[in-house]
Amino acid sequence: MSNVAEPGAPAAPVALTCGDPAGIGAEIAAGAWAALRDDPACAFFLVGDADWAASGGAPVARIGAPGEARAAFAAALPVLHRPLAAPAPAGRPEPANAPMVVASIEEAVALARAGEAGAVCTLPINKKALYDGAGFAHPGHTEFLAALAGVARPVMMLAGPQLRVVPVTIHIALADVPRALTGALIEDTVRVAAADLARDFGLARPRIALAGLNPHAGEGGAMGREEIEIIAPAVARLRAEGLDVAGPLPADTLFHAAARTRYDLAVCMYHDQALIPIKALDFDRGVNVTLGLPFIRTSPDHGTAYDIAGKGLAEPTSLIEALRLAASMAAMRAGAGVGAGVGAGVGAGAGT
Repeated sequence: MSNVAEPGAPAAPVALTCGDPAGIGAEIAAGAWAALRDDPACAFFLVGDADWAASGGAPVARIGAPGEARAAFAAALPVLHRPLAAPAPAGRPEPANAPMVVASIEEAVALARAGEAGAVCTLPINKKALYDGAGFAHPGHTEFLAALAGVARPVMMLAGPQLRVVPVTIHIALADVPRALTGALIEDTVRVAAADLARDFGLARPRIALAGLNPHAGEGGAMGREEIEIIAPAVARLRAEGLDVAGPLPADTLFHAAARTRYDLAVCMYHDQALIPIKALDFDRGVNVTLGLPFIRTSPDHGTAYDIAGKGLAEPTSLIEALRLAASMAAMRAGAGVGAGVGAGVGAGAGT
């Protein structure tokens, strides 16, 4: 399964935000550059402090504009230098650097929307440092990106080599899920996911499987009525629109190897129902993708890892996959080729 779009003129390079400079961002950016430097289709540049970027161990080339990144990429990690306000010792978040962290995200988005960057890939942030140092008013990255784009409700997808999942409800208590789950929410989530899978993954009519909420998908109402009253009617309405949707299906039989060949995306009713199977299948290569934005956004599926920052232990695999997927999606969106991307080939006929 290819991880980048097949041939054609490459899209603009990916803009990588700096994330929290006290975390493992510089180290994994260096590791990703080393892994991808010989593949011009996966060229990226960092928006952040060049000296901090160099602390990760990669050679750094300061560039004046994104258009210079591809020429520099084989020899050094290209950086749009945006200086930090204060030192950034590993493992110790510094609120004084928060405004630059926020500005890095804003600039990367602006470059993507202007076509100077093909996509945005974000390194992990520390929300408390942003709250303390920049008055950050958003629960996290995704909500901030949605606000910058003017999008009311983006959709979170986790993509790996063997599985793609979307949770309908995300960071809420399990006890609150049945009250939050509505037919409209399910339908909106599926429509956004189907549209982006068609546009950015080359799946003209993606096959989407919906998990039930309750054990055995409610077993005909014996173990809950959400499947009968909420999920099944939503599935019927989506099918009437022409979408290839199946469900509600028992979650305990949805993720084994044979079942995964029958769909391109599993839509789950709550956070852990979606994230446990994908992380169990391949913890290191999962990629977080934000669907429903007017630009492409991916990120590694982990946090700042303060406990190992600066110790040479950081694993760059998830960032490598996030950058590959961002480049593949950008190429697809630009019409530069057809092809897979991380997790893009999941399902029957895709070689899984």
